[in-house]
Amino acid sequence: MDAVVVSRLLTAMTLGFHIIFATIGVGIPLMFAIAEFIGIKKNNPMYIAMAKRWSKGYTITVAVGVVTGTIIGLQLSLLWPSFMQLGGQVIALPLFMETFAFFFEAIFLSIYLYTWDRFKGKWTHFLITLPVIIGGTFSAFFITSVNSFMNTPNGFDFIKGKLMNIDPIAAMFNASFAVRSFHVVATAFMTAAFILASIAAYRLIKNKFNDDREYHKKALKLTMTVGLIASLLAMLAGDMSAKFLHQEQPEKLAAMEWHFESESKADLVLFGYVDEKNQEVKGAIKIPGALSFLSDNNFNTEVKGLNEFKKDETPPLIIHYFFDLMVFFGVYCFIVSAIFVVLKWTKKWSQYNKPLLYLAVLTGPLAMLAIEFGWFLAEMGRQPWILRGYLKVADAATNADGLSLVFIAFAILYLVLGISSSYVLIRMFSHSKATDDVNKIIERKGEV
Repeated sequence: MDAVVVSRLLTAMTLGFHIIFATIGVGIPLMFAIAEFIGIKKNNPMYIAMAKRWSKGYTITVAVGVVTGTIIGLQLSLLWPSFMQLGGQVIALPLFMETFAFFFEAIFLSIYLYTWDRFKGKWTHFLITLPVIIGGTFSAFFITSVNSFMNTPNGFDFIKGKLMNIDPIAAMFNASFAVRSFHVVATAFMTAAFILASIAAYRLIKNKFNDDREYHKKALKLTMTVGLIASLLAMLAGDMSAKFLHQEQPEKLAAMEWHFESESKADLVLFGYVDEKNQEVKGAIKIPGALSFLSDNNFNTEVKGLNEFKKDETPPLIIHYFFDLMVFFGVYCFIVSAIFVVLKWTKKWSQYNKPLLYLAVLTGPLAMLAIEFGWFLAEMGRQPWILRGYLKVADAATNADGLSLVFIAFAILYLVLGISSSYVLIRMFSHSKATDDVNKIIERKGEV
């Protein structure tokens, strides 16, 4: 198989696997911080137990995230040597800062895990969650700045095929950094909340420990509320992204929407399929003028079509499907969480009814799939460039032999990591009663 194709597949597989643990790594600390805050504020041991159990499970995902994150750093040099030769000195700073942010997070996470009941002040332990959240969030910021630089390169002069007069700060805070970072963090918080909501909903449907029902009800109420807020932020980030693409990467926006001819009052295209040869979209739902409005809050805004760009510099049209699935799954999570919260506030029907619980179980997996499709959209939407406007993917890949065997080896590694980490997490909590943890917390309070 062609070295470029294998390099792309191997990188896609690594990123696709790593993004699961990276997303959890950014989002879960906020969740156990909120749970502990509520537990202290309301003097409710159930929320304290919630924070303790969530943080305990979180350590497993952090360990796997370290492994896959390290692999990504190595693969950048091994699979994309021309890119690293051209832009390595630019992305070195954010890569280093991302490592620093992770160590910062890991240090305080260790302190957090091993200092339960060690402080006299009840808020002291909670305060340790703040550097954990900051470390995870800044880790996302720094690694996103690298990806943003690849999409909207900035902070250098391009002289005789080399990047000269480099300003690393300008490179880090490039044009797409703010929008993309906000989108990454908002969707991470959203996905983490819905993953925990799925677990709580599943436990309410099939729970061998009847004493735990109240615990899981509180967990579902908390996670659905946070998920609703985070999904609204994710929608705002999506709207900002559309406007940014209209200004800075119009070819990507056009490919996402199968928009061939430049025009005002451009339709938003959902689903369907495309006849690329005849540039005809069939079986799609078209919302008149919506694409123009999303691009600039004006139905009369002209949106550039794909025909405005060179054919060898436009993204593959398959990214439209990734966009549709990302949006559909995100909206699904929003609707389910909104129904749950409305039922909670109106109190006319129980928000813990079976049909809604089954719908809630799906929110976690679908939110994670939305993350995956979003990253496929982002990365394939930059094609054919690895450094947009300066270096194409085909020119950046390694020419080394034996990549197919490397691909198989890493596929086996990820399979083993995925199965083993899932097994450990399931075993860690499947035979553990939440109420036992709650009772232990109550006993310790009584001893104090």
